[in-house]
Amino acid sequence: MLQKVALGQKSLADYTHIASEGTIERIRALAEPLQGHRVLHVSATAFGGGVSEILYTIVPLMRDAGLDAHWRVIFGKEEFFNATKLLHNSLQGAEETLTDEQWALFDEVNALNAEDLHGDWDTIVIHDPQPIGLCRDAPQKSRNWIWRCHIDLSEPNPAPIARLQPLIEAYDASVWHMPTYVPSGMNGNGGVRIVPPAIDPLSPKNMAFSPEDAAFVCHQFGIDVDRPLITQVSRFDPWKDPIGVIDAYRGVTEEIPEVQLALVGSMATDDPEGREFFQHTVEYADGDPDIKILNNLNNVGAIEVNAFQSQSDVCVQKSIREGFGLTVTEALWKGRPTVAGNVGGIPLQIENGESGFLVDSPAECARRCVEILSDPELGKRLGRAGKEYTRRHFLSPRLLCDWMELLTELDS
Repeated sequence: MLQKVALGQKSLADYTHIASEGTIERIRALAEPLQGHRVLHVSATAFGGGVSEILYTIVPLMRDAGLDAHWRVIFGKEEFFNATKLLHNSLQGAEETLTDEQWALFDEVNALNAEDLHGDWDTIVIHDPQPIGLCRDAPQKSRNWIWRCHIDLSEPNPAPIARLQPLIEAYDASVWHMPTYVPSGMNGNGGVRIVPPAIDPLSPKNMAFSPEDAAFVCHQFGIDVDRPLITQVSRFDPWKDPIGVIDAYRGVTEEIPEVQLALVGSMATDDPEGREFFQHTVEYADGDPDIKILNNLNNVGAIEVNAFQSQSDVCVQKSIREGFGLTVTEALWKGRPTVAGNVGGIPLQIENGESGFLVDSPAECARRCVEILSDPELGKRLGRAGKEYTRRHFLSPRLLCDWMELLTELDS
């Protein structure tokens, strides 16, 4: 049932010229006593979101540092992922939550996956709520258990968090993006750790892309590369507010009619609601030829996302809820002026007016986009500041260093 994820190779040495000074040396020193440490990461899907993108980098880098690291994905039918999507939404504040029957299904699927959890592990890291029950159902399979939360739990629906909190507290450590995401009553728990995520600067999505190559790729999808482009990259999800992005774009066109909008996303196996909301977004665009709505089913992969972000005059992430917002990190790393929702982990990345703009409405988003498009020097200044801040704080070597410190602490 638990599916092994095939991984490529990565070398820490390749990051030396990018990482903050001393980071690679610190990783090597921390890894020395952890040689052969058996680590298993477990998630709900191997593609289509920030969790999988992080693991495709962190697990191979753990291996390069000398750990015996692996990644597996749980099995679940459509009914299970319908329930966990509802759980995800309710944990981010939606009123509707799981029925008793859905909770029973949730527990049943977790128990079945726990039965298939083979091996003798030093540490198992469970990512997000979908597989959270594995620790409860198979505690003997690992010496240490870590639960890693990737979503915004600052204002959860009380019912699901009350159901999950005892499960979280059973872990040896829980890892969160921000202190405000930690449920009430857990703040004094010695197992709580605050670790923001990071992007891989050498992945196909984030590696340096020439303007000519970026323009060529965008042209293949109908973008006029001689006209201004606004892009949002994210799942098709109400919390990412693509409808609000279209409203903002329409506000921009009142002053800059030649602007274009690209909404670029992906469909993940653990997000059955995505297709429905994608269609809703298409309908809301109302046939506007200057709104391009694309996903991985249109052959849009990492290279294409890189091209759209690199070619954009403004990158947008107008989220209503956001665990962290790695697409913001990606845009900042590419030196693009970025306008993003003032929610979740996004303010950790953007100092308003210095390295981008934080906004609270479609109208404000439109105003900031017009400001950037009308002042190229402002866009360059924001882009330079955002890139440097990202280099220092939100690249994968720093994240790996944080993981090494936590594994060392639990292993002592």
